[in-house]
Amino acid sequence: MNPVYEKLTRCYESIKDKVPFEPEIALVLGSGLGDYASQMKIEATIAYKDIEGFPVSTAPGHVGQFVFGYVNEVPVVAMQGRVHYYEGYEMTDVVLPIRLMKLMGAKVLFVTNASGGIKQGFQAGNLMLITGQIATFVPSPLRGANIPELGVRFPDMSHIYDEDLQQIAKKSACELGINLKEGVYIQLPGPNYESPQEINMCRVLGADAVGMSTACEAVAANHMGMKIVGISCISNLAAGISPHPLTEEEVIEAGKKVSVEFTALVSKTIKNIHEII
Repeated sequence: MNPVYEKLTRCYESIKDKVPFEPEIALVLGSGLGDYASQMKIEATIAYKDIEGFPVSTAPGHVGQFVFGYVNEVPVVAMQGRVHYYEGYEMTDVVLPIRLMKLMGAKVLFVTNASGGIKQGFQAGNLMLITGQIATFVPSPLRGANIPELGVRFPDMSHIYDEDLQQIAKKSACELGINLKEGVYIQLPGPNYESPQEINMCRVLGADAVGMSTACEAVAANHMGMKIVGISCISNLAAGISPHPLTEEEVIEAGKKVSVEFTALVSKTIKNIHEII
């Protein structure tokens, strides 16, 4: 058996009896949404450290557990803290949690994150619907022998972010009176923030926001046939745009300021997605 798939199935076998229901939506809680789980009707939690061989999140503000509960009566499994490539894990370990949530039964992946704004006019605190992505600066999670149990060798990436789900997110924002921006997200390796010259490069490539996660997760989810929707919190202006040095504290603080709006949008979008799938 492929060792990557063997590890995935071993993780699943170790927790399947602890999963209280089949989740409909897999939700990744990025910076700014760490407390979102408190809004859920929680049925169970599973700490990453209690799953044999599972990568443990070390990023500040990332609790490191699966939360199973209901959002507007919709069964959801939420990652309260994700695993990043910059933490030193292999890319197959970074996306292992995404693949595990698919094995649990989730059909939709809802990714959230904090990012640096590149597009002119973006401001800290804006929420951006991810309409496309650039993932070529980090290793593909599909590198190596293909795992046919998960997907095909050469998966199409023309529509990573589902257009129907994008429309639902925009409708949800409209219902809440939220000015939802739209743009292309680019993932760079991290953990250092980007230089002004690298941000100029990203702008030339067509990126509107930059971060250190998400794109690799979306590639793995798309490979498995999941529908994907993503919303990014613009937590700061990127290097060369911001008038002062970038800090981790700035990202966390910006997430806190927009958390009420962000939480409302995620919950409304989940409810509206449920009504069509």
